[in-house]
Formats: sequence, C-alpha cells, structure tokens
Amino acid sequence: METAISLIKRLKQRILASRYVVAKIANAESLMLYYHIGEDIENEIASGSWGDKILDEISVRLQQEMPGLRGFSAGNLKKMRIFYNAWKDSNLIGSTLSNQIENKQNVIGSSVTAQLEKPQIPISSSVTNQIQNTDLKAFFSVSFTHHFEILLKTKTESDRLYYIEQTAQNFWSVRHLRTELNNQSHLQALKMPNNFEATMPAFLSNKAIRAFKDQYLLDFVRLEDADEDTDERVLEQEIVLNIKKFLMSLGNEFSFLGNQYRLMISEEEYFVDLLFFHRGLQALVAFDLKKGKFKPEYVGKMNYYLSALDDMVRLPHENPSIGIILCKEKNDKKVEYSFRDFSKPMGVATYKTSDTLPIELQKALPDAETLKKLLD
Repeated sequence: METAISLIKRLKQRILASRYVVAKIANAESLMLYYHIGEDIENEIASGSWGDKILDEISVRLQQEMPGLRGFSAGNLKKMRIFYNAWKDSNLIGSTLSNQIENKQNVIGSSVTAQLEKPQIPISSSVTNQIQNTDLKAFFSVSFTHHFEILLKTKTESDRLYYIEQTAQNFWSVRHLRTELNNQSHLQALKMPNNFEATMPAFLSNKAIRAFKDQYLLDFVRLEDADEDTDERVLEQEIVLNIKKFLMSLGNEFSFLGNQYRLMISEEEYFVDLLFFHRGLQALVAFDLKKGKFKPEYVGKMNYYLSALDDMVRLPHENPSIGIILCKEKNDKKVEYSFRDFSKPMGVATYKTSDTLPIELQKALPDAETLKKLLD
C-alpha cells in the first residue's frame, strides 16, 4: 500500500506539472490574443477609419467595459500593433497565428476552455506540446515582454528567431536578454574553429559544433591592466565567482566540475583552468583561459591535458574529452594550422568582457571634454 509520503510526493509532481502546462497554454493564448488585437487595430488604422490617437480612447473604453482590466493601456495596444506587423508576413509564424481564428480545431490554437470542454484530451496534450516545429515551440514559450524587447533591437526574422530560441532554451530573463541584444550576440554565434570533424564520429562532431560559440560574452568580468599570468588568474576567479552567469553563456547542458582541476602525472601536478561536463555530448570539456592572442603552443598543452583526462578521469561510457582554448583574440588560419596532426577534439573561442562603465556610472561622471576642461 502506498505510504502517505510517497502519495504526497506524487501529488506534488502532478500539481507542479499541471501548473507548468497551464502556464504554457496561457502564454500561447496570450500571444495569439495580442497578435489578433494588433491585427484589428492595424486594419482599422490602415483603412483610415481611425487615427493613431484612437488607442487612448480604446484603452479607456475597455477599462470602462471591464473594470480592473490590466495590460491594455494605449502603450501596450501600440506594442500589440507592432507585434502583429513584425510577424504578419512570416510564413512560419504569421500564417500559423492567422489560421487560429478560422480553425479553432487546430490543436495549436485550442484554448484552455476548449481543453476543458474535451475531457478525453489529456491535459498533457497542451498547445505547446502539440507544436512539432522547434521555432514555433520556442515562439510560444517566450513571454510577450521578451518578444517586444527582441523586436526593438532586431531587423530580420532570422535574428529574431535566434534570440527567441536562445531565450527559450536558456531561460533568459528580460534583463539578460537585453544584455545579449545590446552585445549583438547573434553576430557572435558563428562556427568556432575546431578539429571536431577530423577527430570525432560524424554524429558527435555535428553536436559538438552546435554546442560551442565562436565568442562568449563575459560582461560580468572587468579586467584591469596587469601582467599576463596575473590577469589569467583574475579572469578565472571572476568566472568562478559568477559561475551561474558563465553557465548561462555556455548553454543549458553544461555542468561545472571545478576550477584548477588537479591532474597528478608521474608525481608532477598539472591543473586544468576550468572543467565541465556536457550532458548532450556525454563528454568532459576542459577550458584553458588565456588573456591575450592565441598562440600555436597552446594546442600542444591542451592535447596533453585531454590525454590525461581521457586516461584518468573519463568514465568508460563517456565520449572523448573536448578542449576549448578561450582567449581574447585569434586568427582562424593560425588555429587551423595548429590543429593539424593532433588527435584530440579541440576548438578555439574568444571572449568579450565589459569594456564600458555601467550606465549609472556613466551618468555620474563627466564626459571626456568636460574632464579635460576641469584638469586644465
């Protein structure tokens, strides 16, 4: 007979799972509602029936009709119109959203009410669970606030979808999303120079290529001028102190195993700067941090570390360890030549730290011209 404790645990899991499903359905329904409100407003304004200022009156009238209604201010109605115009011509998104009014039986557009009216359909078969397209799943799982931030800072659909997918996969907050948008992360999501295809099976090398970026944004790190050795340790400590933020920049399948990971080889100590495990790749990932430009000799050192990790740390069921040399600058051609004749999977990425003062400090300090006058 089931104990009270196990029953409570099972009920807790059901409740939490149900809440998550309801939240996903509600978010998808909200996005479709805002899209169609934006469509109605745009059509009326485009036909000349209304002017832009009508939004203030609509907001007031809605509040009168539905006292306590929130989220439908004139400013938000304007955002809904922008949201509609941004996606109306999209073959992927616009056509999907537009079809919902005409096709209420379409499971993507089936509302919470419709689900309740059809008890034979299990709760788990929610709106977002039925969407097979990855881009659509991500689109419907991201909040309207996130969507609008993306629309403000991007120009093309491909750029929008990049940030939508990254937000959905990595659970970015609005604040983190703004940082990624300001740093134009989509331009940095290029193929990192690597030797994965030459050193790994095809199915694994393709995964590995997608798992790493060409450049990582470390906006939480601030480095002052110092000698190279000192600065690399400072960089490492900054990353460790902000490991949650670093993991977010890496992706959602990395687990942190430690820094200055000790390897004892023939009674001599060696230390890996940062060691991770990637669940999708089922492999250890070693990071070697470098302050300045990439140098070919870094590859030999990393190859040595990977050999030791494979022999001493890797478990029998795991794939060969991967090494990432993270430096400030690199030349891809030099990296390509450096990888030749090495058998261990490696890549070279760069990092970008925060090189500007926070906005609040910028406002507090005088600009360069004013400062010069004060000094004169």
